[in-house]
Amino acid sequence: MSIDRSRRVTFEEVANLYNETRTLYPDALIEDIIRLSALPTDGRILEIGCGAGNATVSFAKRGYHILGIELGEQLAKHARQNCRDYPNTVIVQSEFESYDLPPRSFDLAVSADAFHWIRPEVGYPKVQAALKENGSFAFFWQLHVDPQTEWSRAVDEIFQRLAPQYDRPNKPMEVEWIRNVITGDFREYCGIEAVTVNIHDWVETLSAEKYAKLLRTYSGFHGMDESLRASLDAEIFNILHQAGGTVEQPYRAILFHVKNVQQGGSRET
Repeated sequence: MSIDRSRRVTFEEVANLYNETRTLYPDALIEDIIRLSALPTDGRILEIGCGAGNATVSFAKRGYHILGIELGEQLAKHARQNCRDYPNTVIVQSEFESYDLPPRSFDLAVSADAFHWIRPEVGYPKVQAALKENGSFAFFWQLHVDPQTEWSRAVDEIFQRLAPQYDRPNKPMEVEWIRNVITGDFREYCGIEAVTVNIHDWVETLSAEKYAKLLRTYSGFHGMDESLRASLDAEIFNILHQAGGTVEQPYRAILFHVKNVQQGGSRET
């Protein structure tokens, strides 16, 4: 599995939909990060690729000082709006690779569904240099899990019939591939072996309309022809309305937590 990093700019095309449909991450995941990081109450957080602020808000409402860096202009505007009630949060619109970060200044660096868009040979050393000694990395990815239901199989069949060039929505993500890549990157670019890997599962109830809109926010579906999109939407709406108008969509987050030290063994849970 390879990553086409040129696609990271395409999220601007769906910034409004992203802000509308992407929900906050579960509190259990956020609390896990805070616990593993032993984050002080006045801790300073660097967020890489904050998007519309879906993870930012969860940390901001707890009173932390946050610098969020977002490539997309419209996404950064949404993040500022969503964090308007939190004066300790600053959102900067910039390419992360070229942004000048103060050295040894942050207690925690987080990235939600974003760090794979940055070249690892640049991103990992840059974050490491910005973290305080014994500060923490917390990078996590949300995976769309196949519910293995009649409606999900029908949605996959629609994509296979109308849009075989696109990945079906319920295609399983290769968790082991992610685990191997990220732990390998920490080893190669930061000299760190000790990586804690935690899994968080949850379920969201989605309306037919929200489900269809949510699919549009995934990078694999950006740039789709509008006539094809309309055909997909019509058939998906029909399937989901037959299923009762709402569906239960399971998600899984895989969290990689690392302390900024260059010693110790590996640890995965």
